[in-house]
Amino acid sequence: MLLRLNTADSRPLHEQVAGAIRRAIAEGECGPGDRLPSARELAQALDVNANTVLRGLRALRDEGLLEFRRGRGVSVAVGAEARSVLVERVRELVADAARRGYSKADLIEMIKEAP
Repeated sequence: MLLRLNTADSRPLHEQVAGAIRRAIAEGECGPGDRLPSARELAQALDVNANTVLRGLRALRDEGLLEFRRGRGVSVAVGAEARSVLVERVRELVADAARRGYSKADLIEMIKEAP
């Protein structure tokens, strides 16, 4: 898995790490059950602190994209590809709405009103 961070990106590094892994899952570089490199290995490859990587990995675990197993490391969750694509689309929608002056609460109301 080849991950890269954009140094010009203004987002926090842990969000960039999570985004890079999310993209790798969505694009099929990592499939369900595939183990990810250790946080230390990812940190060295990305030239960031291991705690930054761990924070990004925990965010992905909370989204249901990764599974943490004691003694087995971190692996891609079953169904993660579809969820990853959907999560990315939601993030894009929220960002687009913010550019247009809508809040998350406004989006939630729109979704509730949708057929």
